[in-house]
Amino acid sequence: MWPTDLIPEEWRAPAARLAESLRGLDRVIVAGHVNPDGDALGSVAAVGWMLRALGREFVIYSRSGVPAYLDFLPLPGIMHDSLQRLPFRPGAAVLLDCGEPHRLGDELEKALPGLASLNMDHHLGSAGMGSVDNWIEPEAAATAQLAAYVAICLDLELSGPLGEALALGLVTDTGGFAHGNTSAAVLHLAAHLVDKGCDISLLRQRLDNGWSMGRMRLWARLMQRLALEQNGMLAFCAVRLDDLQECGASKEDLEGFVEQMRRLAGVRVAALLREDAPGLCKFSLRSFGETDVRAAAAALGGGGHKNAAGGSLRMEIAAAAETLREAVRTAL
Repeated sequence: MWPTDLIPEEWRAPAARLAESLRGLDRVIVAGHVNPDGDALGSVAAVGWMLRALGREFVIYSRSGVPAYLDFLPLPGIMHDSLQRLPFRPGAAVLLDCGEPHRLGDELEKALPGLASLNMDHHLGSAGMGSVDNWIEPEAAATAQLAAYVAICLDLELSGPLGEALALGLVTDTGGFAHGNTSAAVLHLAAHLVDKGCDISLLRQRLDNGWSMGRMRLWARLMQRLALEQNGMLAFCAVRLDDLQECGASKEDLEGFVEQMRRLAGVRVAALLREDAPGLCKFSLRSFGETDVRAAAAALGGGGHKNAAGGSLRMEIAAAAETLREAVRTAL
């Protein structure tokens, strides 16, 4: 199979177009959403490696930095958490795994109007916020999948740190190739990455075997707290700021917990509510099959995918819990 054969036919034209648009950029900020997950960080790193191969000046940026549980990923440069004192005056931005400017962080959101920007994302509901080009493909399993196709169109080999970055995005956003978004195209791409030297088993080991005691204590506490509601169809759990402090954990330590909640027999929707600050809560929703949690998230100003969505609620945690429950009841 030629590398170009890995790209689904209907995506070959946008992949080639994005590759040419990327070639036209220099002095680039590469960024994903704040509090990056594996797909956001993997996509940012992958595009950074592409720009390095093209000989362009670039920086990778995340206002919230690199999560500790992902700090094993080789990056193409220092992860900047501020746009002050960059090594050049930026003229462009590549925005990844994010469809709304505010999710980039206030600093980059304010800088966007002065930058030529590309936007590549796989979330539903986004029209694209790039001023130069956009590729928004909700049928993709991960933004890293789209990034891989762009790299192929740039005639880059999907090996070494570029391959590792792409694999991280694929593995995390497919739940280790267990979610319904694991298409034949995803598996073909993963097989190609393995053939080019990517060690998926080692990647899983780094993701799964780096827990802190704080994370273990937090999960133990929340496992006892979560409740089944709506005749067992809804698994619900709220996390207060005090929980993180008392367990010696961070909000990054909640990564993956909502997926564990969904494992309970009979559960159609898992809902995790996290207090980020007094009067500000974040929620994550997961479902199986035909149960659409994106509709519930969208009703609350959030977004995502049919079986994985989330958003924010600017209210105290008790009120946020009731608001989220009501939205999920409608979805059920």
